Amino acid sequence: MILAIFLSLLFLVVIYLGSRIVPHEEVWIVQRFGKYLRKLGPGANWIVPFIDEVAYRHCLKEQPLFVPEQTAITQDNVSVILDGIVYVKIVDPIGASYGVRDPIHAVIQLFQTTMRSEIGKLPLDQTFEERVSLNAKIVEAINLAALSWGVRCLRCEIKDIKMPEDIRKAMELQMTAERQKRAHILESEGIRQSKINESEGQMQAQINMAEAAQIERVSRAKAEAEAIVALSEATAQSLERIARAIDAQNGEKAAALQVAEKYIEAFGQIAKEGNTIVLPAQLQHPANMVAEALSIYDHIKRKSSPHALAEK
Repeated sequence: MILAIFLSLLFLVVIYLGSRIVPHEEVWIVQRFGKYLRKLGPGANWIVPFIDEVAYRHCLKEQPLFVPEQTAITQDNVSVILDGIVYVKIVDPIGASYGVRDPIHAVIQLFQTTMRSEIGKLPLDQTFEERVSLNAKIVEAINLAALSWGVRCLRCEIKDIKMPEDIRKAMELQMTAERQKRAHILESEGIRQSKINESEGQMQAQINMAEAAQIERVSRAKAEAEAIVALSEATAQSLERIARAIDAQNGEKAAALQVAEKYIEAFGQIAKEGNTIVLPAQLQHPANMVAEALSIYDHIKRKSSPHALAEK
């Protein structure tokens, strides 16, 4: 009975000492007499007490590693202080256990050396612009070197870049000068464009005025031509009516009387408008003036008669 109880107690102690509960997303490495034996996954596991031991415990979750500040020298020999953060994950627990003594410390050291190397390839001005490229190159270098460590770098970020105070002030002055330069260039471009717009506006105004003057001259010429046509048509109609009136009964007498009146009226207008007057020789006899006007009419009539035209 005592032996049975002793054996039961011994069994319970062995079970207690040999049982291992592994949390989720963790892997434990078991060694037997200092040699790798197996991996323990999440859940309940059992090892041989006093013979097997859990040598390494690895978390498979993504881990952020803070990189402390360090000094680096740029291509143009300017010292800057940088810090950053790198995100890693253990993908091979056996490699992380036996590939390197401390994979986390190794990744941090590799991050620092790679960052200093990449910063040394760039001048100070491009250091701030090439952060994305720097991060990608550092991740590539870490993954290339950490293949045997069982660690993979997912991403990294350079948090802050500090520079000496005198360099910072010089960069601020340079930035101010660049902004003033751009402001002057923009102002001169604005003045130039304004003058171009004004000259183009004046040119277009001159073109519009010339076109308007041309349109006005064309319109005036058309109006004058239409007036001449209308006047000629009116004159032709009046002459046609006069001709019909002359052919009517007593038309010649009326025409002779009209010519005499116009003849006398013409001498009256000359007397009003001019200082020098040309008068007929027999001005004191109006009847003679009328007779002279009628003789002119008779002469014109004979010249325009069909017999006179036929003789010609």
